[in-house]
Amino acid sequence: MTDPTPYELAQQAAARLAELTGVARHDLALVLGSGWLPAAEMLGETTAEIETTDLPGFSAAAVAGHSGKIRSVRVGDQQALVFLSRTHYYEGKGVAAVVHGVRTAAAAGCRAIVLTNGCGGLKETWTPGTPVLISDHINLTGQSPIVGANFVDLTDLYSARLRAACREVDPTLDEGVYVQFPGPHYETPAEIGMVRAIGGHLAGMSTTLEAIAAREAGMEILGISLVTNLAAGMSGEPLDHAEVLEAGRSAATRMGELLTRIVPKI
Repeated sequence: MTDPTPYELAQQAAARLAELTGVARHDLALVLGSGWLPAAEMLGETTAEIETTDLPGFSAAAVAGHSGKIRSVRVGDQQALVFLSRTHYYEGKGVAAVVHGVRTAAAAGCRAIVLTNGCGGLKETWTPGTPVLISDHINLTGQSPIVGANFVDLTDLYSARLRAACREVDPTLDEGVYVQFPGPHYETPAEIGMVRAIGGHLAGMSTTLEAIAAREAGMEILGISLVTNLAAGMSGEPLDHAEVLEAGRSAATRMGELLTRIVPKI
């Protein structure tokens, strides 16, 4: 018997998700990155919560600040699927594992997805705890989640409509280009200089592969980075994952309010 393809595995996970949550179809998905966990509490009424490992194809959360759970949350008249962890490329489980949550969300009926992360910021005005809309990305992993000769257009990957809706909610929101490094080591100051030279404003270790898989699946995509620290070499201080999580905790209320007001507009 042959192993299921990544797309078939996502269909199996979505079917099991519907059984465990009692929700036949979800409307949108949110992936909450490092530091975003407290914001999940403010989204709406949690109607079901399951372990990621209860679904085919998922593994346990491997990073501090991520909870290995998936919630079904009622937000207004929509049912949201909230991933409280993600699989990172640097965990070495393969690209298909990185985007399995996104593909499961698409198979569960989600038409849109909100991808969040914690990252380093290259603008000195972005103090730790600043949310920034992702306008575009640069994928430095050298990988793609797409299988075979399926040529997917990424011209308008991050929805201009959803970014405009976010600015209606919070006119102070800035936007920038997100650059994904493989990780798990932080970038060197020279690498951050390269990011600046190639037009990047945010540096992190997630999101781009998920966004590509979401576009392949036909979902509308909103990306939001939480700047948790100034990028390497900018502050003169070493980078620390505990700092990332603390910045998230400090910004939790603002992040929660932002998501609560944005989600009904999606």
